[in-house]
Amino acid sequence: MNAPLRIPLIVSAAMLAVLAGVPLVADGYGLSLAINILNYAVLATAWAMFSGPTRYVSLATVAFFGIGAYTVAVLGEALPWPAVLAAAALVGLVVAIVVGLSTLRLAGVYFVIFTFGLTELIRQLVTWYEVNVSNSIGRYVFLDISQEQIYWQLLALGAVLFLATLLLGRSRLGFALRIIGADETVARHCGIDTTRAKVLLFALSAVFMTLSGAIMAPRWTYIDPAIAFNPVMSFQVLIMALLGGVQRLYGPLLGVVPLALLFEYLGANFPNHYSILLGAVFMIIVYLLPNGVVGLARRLRKADRPASPAAKEAS
Repeated sequence: MNAPLRIPLIVSAAMLAVLAGVPLVADGYGLSLAINILNYAVLATAWAMFSGPTRYVSLATVAFFGIGAYTVAVLGEALPWPAVLAAAALVGLVVAIVVGLSTLRLAGVYFVIFTFGLTELIRQLVTWYEVNVSNSIGRYVFLDISQEQIYWQLLALGAVLFLATLLLGRSRLGFALRIIGADETVARHCGIDTTRAKVLLFALSAVFMTLSGAIMAPRWTYIDPAIAFNPVMSFQVLIMALLGGVQRLYGPLLGVVPLALLFEYLGANFPNHYSILLGAVFMIIVYLLPNGVVGLARRLRKADRPASPAAKEAS
């Protein structure tokens, strides 16, 4: 293993060991907050895995999250837990491939609108099925899975996601996706199968989002379409990823922790104005930090660096 890859793995392993001990020392509220932060960390990193290199802004995060949650609600008591997670991942994978093949030829605002509409379409379909076929509006989830187990499962999922993202950035597929993000037309002329590359990454990202929803499902006793497919979550994940910056693997984490705490405070103290405040936070971040905290740090570091003799002579 080369040195550039070894150092991030050692640091990540040390952080993972520290985070694994949180349930042993945290109280009920602290553990609940830690689960929320981990959930958003997985979702934001999975979002950045696809949208970072390709620059395709997706608002379908909660669509796959909800698919995972509803898969658990339907199969949770019929299958062993590992089989339920595998089924959720499979369903998310199939939906992502179908959606990717149908829509990843779109670009820009058209892709954004479609992914947002996809979430609403799935929510309405699930609502129609529940009302007209199941004669209910939601489902109860009674599984013997503790909050500590949910935390550790999310932590393991996050570790796998970080490793996959790290390896992807050093692979031929990751290089091809960066070319696509820079100029998709040039990527096609270079012989890159852009549709195949985008669908593969979109499906991989969706699987992690689906598994996150499945792991979180036992946390709720009751699930309905409004809970599982709440579109606000897609915007929250987008804001978190943008605040941290998608240029680096650790970028989304820099946005997840402060914004998860901020959203927790706003939701508890300003429930009637939460959507307005969320929109205000979004506009402030886009206006003041278009490249996120990572981009700001790079710009400041570049500004502090002394100019080269050639640059001084040119000036």
